[in-house]
Amino acid sequence: MSYTYYPFPIDKWVSRLYRTMGINRPEDIEEKKIARNLGIHLTYSDKRCFAREEGNFKLININKDLDKITQREIFYHELCHILRHSGYQYKIMPDAFRELQEWDASHFTRYAAIPFHMLKYIDFRSPAFIQEMSKMFKISEEICQYRVDHIYRNARPKKTYSVM
Repeated sequence: MSYTYYPFPIDKWVSRLYRTMGINRPEDIEEKKIARNLGIHLTYSDKRCFAREEGNFKLININKDLDKITQREIFYHELCHILRHSGYQYKIMPDAFRELQEWDASHFTRYAAIPFHMLKYIDFRSPAFIQEMSKMFKISEEICQYRVDHIYRNARPKKTYSVM
């Protein structure tokens, strides 16, 4: 039986965003390119990771001492805060709202890391496809596994029609 994955709204949103930046293949995904296209200053320093937006100024800082895969995943997480959230989390925001934003940023990371329009580059029949995805998208196997679980959960049997 054949299955079709029906994209979630976040799938479509991320793919649309990436395509407007000319990001069409896994090798096109670059944090600096994404930040530049969105007017976000991206810095790497020995400070903690954070995102900040004040007026038109947007900044993502990534700790330079982290490994490249972790830096990339944190970039997506902080990017979500810039694109989808508002308010400074640690001043007056209620805990429940801050937790919701953190959940959303973690959720967004998985879709930004493996965009819907790039699923066609994954050989889901390969016995090592999780490891291959990890290498292709330069992210952890855990993120890949989570994304695949969501893909399988939302896949539906293809409807086939027979003509008599």
